[in-house]
Amino acid sequence: SPCCAGDSYGVLPRPCRALVLLNPQSGAGRALEDFHAVVQPMLAEADIATTVFVTERPHHAHEKVRDEDLSQWDTLVVMAGDGLLYEVVNGLMERPDWVDTMKKPLCILPGGSGNALAASINHYAGNDHVAKKKLLTNCTFILCKGLHTQMDLVSLSTASGKRLFSFLGFGWGFISDVDIDSEKYRRLGNARFTLGTLQCLAKLRVYQGRLSYLPAVPEQGTPPAPRDPHVPVTNGQAGCTLPPAGTEVAGALPADSLLVPLCQPVPAHWTVVPEEEFVSVYAIYQSHLGTNLLMAPAAQLHDGCIHLFYVKAGISRVALLKLFLAMARGTHLDLNCPHLRYVPVRAFRLEPQSAAGIMTVDGEALACEPVQG
Repeated sequence: SPCCAGDSYGVLPRPCRALVLLNPQSGAGRALEDFHAVVQPMLAEADIATTVFVTERPHHAHEKVRDEDLSQWDTLVVMAGDGLLYEVVNGLMERPDWVDTMKKPLCILPGGSGNALAASINHYAGNDHVAKKKLLTNCTFILCKGLHTQMDLVSLSTASGKRLFSFLGFGWGFISDVDIDSEKYRRLGNARFTLGTLQCLAKLRVYQGRLSYLPAVPEQGTPPAPRDPHVPVTNGQAGCTLPPAGTEVAGALPADSLLVPLCQPVPAHWTVVPEEEFVSVYAIYQSHLGTNLLMAPAAQLHDGCIHLFYVKAGISRVALLKLFLAMARGTHLDLNCPHLRYVPVRAFRLEPQSAAGIMTVDGEALACEPVQG
């Protein structure tokens, strides 16, 4: 098993009751028929009873899991793309009882065009790289076995006061543009990203902003981290203080202990990237960004790490295309491309110079503004 030491596993009860949240529009629009043809027979054999909730509009699943009594189900299963799981995670985090509800196992079955988390879990399970029906069968088999473990979430805060929870990644620039621009080709399945990549290469843009991060392993020449990161640094600015540690109300969201408010400079032990012109910035916490994009080969489900990649301005279209082609096999870092940087971090901040370009969280579009996680 590829698990890290110290991982603890749970097992779903038998018989098991699953609430399946399914988006019939996701990907090429085949999720419902694939569920009936591939998934349901396997689950029936494994003694997993399903209640299927078919979403009818955006945020439908978000409201369902936020407001519903979920005690009658042992697991929540999302059969869609990564966007629906993002809705479910954020709906669960809005519940007053989120601490307990987030302990309920979540399962992803690939029904979208991206399916990054499903591809990552398939990879962590030691399975061969597969796509489409084979990936769906593999993920359903993992659910049938009923073994579950912890997964990291990343807490994101934006300048306009949004608090978001993300399981996959945050992006700005080229990769986010490909993701959102290619939405119109979603019926093509995974090929939508290839087409989107070629289109965005044709009109390659540069984005200006400041990127800072707290390295997971101290870099040379940086001052040591303060011993107690839980004491907030405040500079007396109104509306810019954090509550003192230990004053969390029951049901309050977890405190971002590594971050200072966005209106303050980053702490002295953080690294500020000297370049301020980027083609792309992507903070990913899973191995795969798509079924054919092994972006962070070192990533694990529960490694406490954000894998930060950024591409500096000045890269040629040919070099950028080479990086993308190599990413299919996870060999992009072996190219030693001088414009690509990779650093494992525990926290990051991105401050765009202007509201240019799209930001994405777990593949969903966000307004472009300062953000930290």
